[in-house]
Amino acid sequence: MKFKDYYQTLDLKKDASQDEIKRAYRKLARKFHPDVNKSPSAEEKFKELGEAYEVLQDPEKRAAYDKFGSNWQAGQDFKPPPNWDAGFEFSGGGFTQADASQFSDFFESLFGKSSGSSHARSGFHPHGSFHARGQDVHAKIVITLEDSYQGAQKSITLSRPGVDQSGHVVTSPHTITLTIPKGIIEGQQIRLEGQGAGGSGQAGNGDLFLEIAFAAHRIFTADTRDIHLQLPVTPWEAALGATIPVPTLGGTVELKIPPGSQSGRKLRLKGRGLCSAGQTGHHYVTLTIVTPEAATEDQKKLYQEMARRMPINPRQGMFS
Repeated sequence: MKFKDYYQTLDLKKDASQDEIKRAYRKLARKFHPDVNKSPSAEEKFKELGEAYEVLQDPEKRAAYDKFGSNWQAGQDFKPPPNWDAGFEFSGGGFTQADASQFSDFFESLFGKSSGSSHARSGFHPHGSFHARGQDVHAKIVITLEDSYQGAQKSITLSRPGVDQSGHVVTSPHTITLTIPKGIIEGQQIRLEGQGAGGSGQAGNGDLFLEIAFAAHRIFTADTRDIHLQLPVTPWEAALGATIPVPTLGGTVELKIPPGSQSGRKLRLKGRGLCSAGQTGHHYVTLTIVTPEAATEDQKKLYQEMARRMPINPRQGMFS
């Protein structure tokens, strides 16, 4: 998949105002509309223009794209980095194009097949004044596994996009304080009532929904509520059995390695995963046997003696 430079598509500079983006799109769309331009490439060019406009005309998408795409060039091999959109507030304003499914894989990898509209609920006051509840706003935040395991109080600054008086997209910091519930898992949301977009008239604000993502951990990985660890062990610990210290999110625990264990054996520490009030996660340890290097003559002789005393063919049965 190739990176798309939407500014280049619309023949614009990156500091173009929203009005300049609209004018550039209208001019090029008229030129390449398939009903007007009978060139074989016109239809594809028209689709590319629509996709670029879909992103750049929306202050939220444009602000995220500008920050994310600053180090990419058009045509470069591209794969979105994990949680690239973390910290940006999106109100889900929906698509302006009639058929968003025609957008490219590049667009879909960033913004999905559809944004989905989050319309404000509105009504009229008996005396005729207009009241509209503010839009709900969505953002992704990245927390640590420790935050989820223990629960935490966090202060987080999000970027809230908007348009200034000169018609340029700007972002303003929006700092919030929230409680991370114990045992929350990736993909779940925290709702902050009244911290979304402002309402009109006497109607209230929308809500802010924060989607949880986990930061990469040095030694642990999460699978829903379960935590996984690759644990190095020596050949003698695996062969003879041992009780060894093992790190977990809740601290060090003693783990019993059964005699005769092999690489890949999985052991469970019950209830040591991400646990909430009604859900229990476990901590799984997968053994990896580390073979010592035979650096001296004595060490080599020891391996040779092991081969003589404990003959084994681990590849038996692999060949017909």
